[in-house]
Amino acid sequence: MKKRAILSRIPALAASATIAMGLAGPAAAAERDRAFFQSIEGSWAGAGEIVAGKYKGTKFNCAFAGSTPAKKLGMALDGGCRVGVFMQKMNASVIQNRKVGYEGKFMDGAEGTGLDIVSGNVVNDRKVVFAINRNQLRGIMQARLADDNTMNVTISVRVDDDMVPVIGMSLKRVDDTAVGAIARQ
Repeated sequence: MKKRAILSRIPALAASATIAMGLAGPAAAAERDRAFFQSIEGSWAGAGEIVAGKYKGTKFNCAFAGSTPAKKLGMALDGGCRVGVFMQKMNASVIQNRKVGYEGKFMDGAEGTGLDIVSGNVVNDRKVVFAINRNQLRGIMQARLADDNTMNVTISVRVDDDMVPVIGMSLKRVDDTAVGAIARQ
């Protein structure tokens, strides 16, 4: 008798669990996103290389300041990269847009000399992927935290049916910014 009563309650329990998970889903996702973006706050520096295309083999060094907006979900990286004696200012910013995940600009966007960030999402608390566009150019920009002090950034573009990595860089944290509840020493 007890077994039958328990079995008859399983659909109701499953429905309740599904509803609870659905309600907790967006809140949990927002906290995951906020945790990722807060983890990029601070100063970063490192080397990169163009790995495909006309300038393949070109090495460069970059320095960026990562920040998050006060009232919105998103992030900004501002700084520049140096190739030899030449310095190029670089920046990117994204803000949450509920329809496409995240959107923003790399440099001054596609209307200028940069790229539009047209969609994206935080995959987990260590990785974010953004779709980038400029005219017929389509690609992705991925940032992955290998650990609390290392961020790897890869930019890939679509060539026919393949995504081809064209730029890669590895940035190291160069400040004492706190991540989570643990401050760096």
